[in-house]
Amino acid sequence: VVVVVVVVVVVVVVVVVVVVVVVVVVVMVVVVVVVVIVVVIVVVIVLVLVMVVALVFLIVLVAVEMAVVMFTVIFLSFVQRTTKNKS
Repeated sequence: VVVVVVVVVVVVVVVVVVVVVVVVVVVMVVVVVVVVIVVVIVVVIVLVLVMVVALVFLIVLVAVEMAVVMFTVIFLSFVQRTTKNKS
């Protein structure tokens, strides 16, 4: 009787320990997966923001370049006209 009780207690303890370990492992895996997903989402958002900033910078750069070219063309044509008028 005592041996049967001891065996039952040992089996119950082993089953409880195994269930607790499995639950802890599953919870840890879920937490790791959620953290990885959040990190990936944050990295993608940061990359998209960097690309948008780079695109805006390029657009501004092209606009400034076009303005400089237009100013140079207008200025040179003005200089050419004034030199023609003098001669």
